Amino acid sequence: MFINKTEEGKNNLCGEKIAILRMEMGISQRALADRLQIAGLDINKNAVQRIEAGKRFVTDIELLVLSKVLQISADQLLEQGNP
Repeated sequence: MFINKTEEGKNNLCGEKIAILRMEMGISQRALADRLQIAGLDINKNAVQRIEAGKRFVTDIELLVLSKVLQISADQLLEQGNP
């Protein structure tokens, strides 16, 4: 049986790390969404909130833009543990 959720029932592996990195940058979810939009990703604050909470899937395109904006590699966003 194919499972597309984490053991904790989350829809992505990177949400918690994105939240940590965003807070370390000292920016809000809205500010992160704004930066992602400037980078060409059509996303809003609610989507960022859902990603961080693990309630939304993250596409590979979104992962690449997130990694660019957060200045971390996509591989690091997928690693388990702290950034």
